[in-house]
Amino acid sequence: MAVEITMPKLGHLMEEGMVSRWLKGVGERVEKGDILLEVEMDKAVLEVESFVSGTLLQILVEEGETVPVGTPLALLGEPGEER
Repeated sequence: MAVEITMPKLGHLMEEGMVSRWLKGVGERVEKGDILLEVEMDKAVLEVESFVSGTLLQILVEEGETVPVGTPLALLGEPGEER
């Protein structure tokens, strides 16, 4: 079963963040600890790393989109898997 990567809470007061850049593309292999994307919040851009290994199956939030903490950003798993 694929794993959802969600918008993390990167600061105590953070309620939403903007996906500023994806560093991995759909179909790419991702190892636990790899940097997946950059998230912009208030005055900082922070890197978000993967907490699991797998293949990036789907990007759900495109660069430039702002979403609340907890929103699914991408699906990671093995090719052919679904949510």
